[in-house]
Amino acid sequence: MEERLKKIKLLILDVDGVLTDGRIIFDSNGVESKFFNVKDGHGIKMLQRSGIEVGIISGRESQVVYNRAVELGIGQVYQKSLDKLVPYRQMLEATGLSDEQVAFMGDDVIDIPLLKRVGFAAAPADAVQEVFPFAHFVARNRGGWGAVRELCDLILKAQGTWESVTSRYYV
Repeated sequence: MEERLKKIKLLILDVDGVLTDGRIIFDSNGVESKFFNVKDGHGIKMLQRSGIEVGIISGRESQVVYNRAVELGIGQVYQKSLDKLVPYRQMLEATGLSDEQVAFMGDDVIDIPLLKRVGFAAAPADAVQEVFPFAHFVARNRGGWGAVRELCDLILKAQGTWESVTSRYYV
């Protein structure tokens, strides 16, 4: 597992069920809300500080996701992607990376083709059972409750950048 993690240059995340707990809330005016975990966001920022890019590929489209991506400085955001391999190939082309340099966290059957292709496949604890055979890592936490942070920390520690990225907090 550590050898796979050392090669990672790009982390791609699904949204519903990974960055969120999977709930989609609409108010009486049809305004959508999602709940994101601040620890996941901080993990993403630390990965970015270590030089690892982060992207999003989601099957749904939501302005809330765009807003969160902008807040986190995530430039590669693909939504309404029912075949996630299409934007994945575009991301590889844009970055010049190979499969083995990419990690992906997904939680449902729509994510299996991408989980099978990337160098490091991960899933939150509450992913559907069909996903687990394709994951190199299953987080202890559920989607939207710190699963992404676990993966970010794992990558940073495997690559030996945890201390340099977190040193400012121990001053």
